[in-house]
Amino acid sequence: MSNTFKLSLKANEKIYINGAVVRFDRKVTMELLNDVQFLLESHVLQPEDASTPLRQLYFILQVMLMNPQGAPDARDMFRRSLPLMLASFKDERIRNPLKQVDRMVGEDNVFEALKTIRSLYAFEREALEQNDDDEMGEARPLAVGAR
Repeated sequence: MSNTFKLSLKANEKIYINGAVVRFDRKVTMELLNDVQFLLESHVLQPEDASTPLRQLYFILQVMLMNPQGAPDARDMFRRSLPLMLASFKDERIRNPLKQVDRMVGEDNVFEALKTIRSLYAFEREALEQNDDDEMGEARPLAVGAR
C-alpha cells in the first residue's frame, strides 16, 4: 500500500492492524497514512469455518496478518500447502489466481492475496460439487454389482 487508505468502521467493529486488535466505541472513519497490514473483522475466518481447502489456505494467511510473531510459521505452512492445492484443483479459474496469490504473498501483499482467495470460493464450491458427482458416478456401477 503506497497511498493513504480510508476506512469507515461501525461502532464496536474490530480491525486487526499489524497484529493489534483495535475497536472504536462509535462509528468512525480512520485513515491509514503508511504501509500497514490490516484485516477487517468481517473478513476474519474462524477456525471452525476453515472447512474447505481454499478456506484453510485463507486461514493460514490470515494468521500472518493477525499474529505477526507467528507469521514465519504460517508462511512455511503456506509454502507447503500451495503446491498441494495447485495439484488438487484442475480448474484454471482457481489455479491461475492461486499462482497470483503465491506472487502476492512473496511480495508481502497478504491483504490482496486474501481478497483473491475469497473471490475463488464460488469456483471451489463448483469444483467440490463436481468431485462429489464424479465420485458418485464412479460408485454407482459398483453398487449395482459391476466389477
